[in-house]
Amino acid sequence: MTGQIRTQTPGPDIGILKAAAFDLSPDPSMVVDSEGALVAVNEAAEALFGQGLGLLARGRFRAALPPGSALVSLLNRALEEDARVRERGVQINLFGLPPFEADGAAAPLGDGSVLLTLSVKAGLGVERGVGPEAAGLRSVVGLGRMLAHEIKNPLAGIRGAAQLLKSGAKAEDAPLAQLIVDETDRVRRLVERMEAFSDDHLPSLTPINIHQILDRVRALAANGVADGLTLREQYDPSLPPVLGDEDQLIQIFLNLVKNAAEAAHSRGDGRGELSITTAFRHGVRVRATKGQPPRGAPLEVRIVDNGPGVPAHLREHLFQPFVTSKVNGAGLGLALVAKLVAGHGGLIDFESEPGRTVFRVLLPIATEEDVSA
Repeated sequence: MTGQIRTQTPGPDIGILKAAAFDLSPDPSMVVDSEGALVAVNEAAEALFGQGLGLLARGRFRAALPPGSALVSLLNRALEEDARVRERGVQINLFGLPPFEADGAAAPLGDGSVLLTLSVKAGLGVERGVGPEAAGLRSVVGLGRMLAHEIKNPLAGIRGAAQLLKSGAKAEDAPLAQLIVDETDRVRRLVERMEAFSDDHLPSLTPINIHQILDRVRALAANGVADGLTLREQYDPSLPPVLGDEDQLIQIFLNLVKNAAEAAHSRGDGRGELSITTAFRHGVRVRATKGQPPRGAPLEVRIVDNGPGVPAHLREHLFQPFVTSKVNGAGLGLALVAKLVAGHGGLIDFESEPGRTVFRVLLPIATEEDVSA
């Protein structure tokens, strides 16, 4: 995103230079307006918190801060003193990220808004590019490994014993034995899904035509979860190849399309619609993930449905593990999608209202060197 800092009397060239300096600053920076809303963040802030402005700006920024927050005090002092103020060792507790310590600076911009800059201290367990989803996923990685090791083997024994009981059980007791088998299988599937989080290997990235991926996903959906829906696609045929892992990209978009299809079906009026669009977003940049070179000008894929929308109480934490609105859902699907997108050096965001929900995935394109490799 391109951050825009509002000043009292910026000339056109000065405004451009200031916006560029804001966006390219290595320190996480945010602009909070006079109403307490977050109106701009730079790339470093997006990388730190693992979310784009669309997610970070949900609700009132000030209202989301805990009572007695040092950040609130810092913002108030900047406005009261009409000067740049600093404070060292501020406890930061934002956007679901585990609390960490940073030096903070706040500067009034002349129109009631304040520029807030954080200088994150090293060695405190917070790395740039590690957001709340990633922080939550780290715990799930360890939990997935433990479950896979400690639970899968006993589950197999329980299932085998239940099958033996079923074979010799009275007719009226057979359903109970089958219930044990079914529930054991359900727990095993949950463990296997969590086990997917324990794969720390980087994806195998190669140049891929994103439309081949999306056509396959559409075909799978049309003959499955999206049966009975109106499916539309609007592709930009001029798009360059994306740099991605074919299997993981299919998993990403099949999961998003499946969720969108279920939302559209839930209307219950036979008018459910789902669309997939692609576009090239000039000037949009994504910050590189660990072990990968910086990539720019990402390719955008949008999955849109006309379902009832994401419940308001889930929106802030939607990509975190175990967050779901489904009665029988485990809340791991979107968390895994976020992990896979991050592994590609991309970004995922969404916007939702009744009758329209849009999930947007930004992925780096393949360079000429990638194509010729």
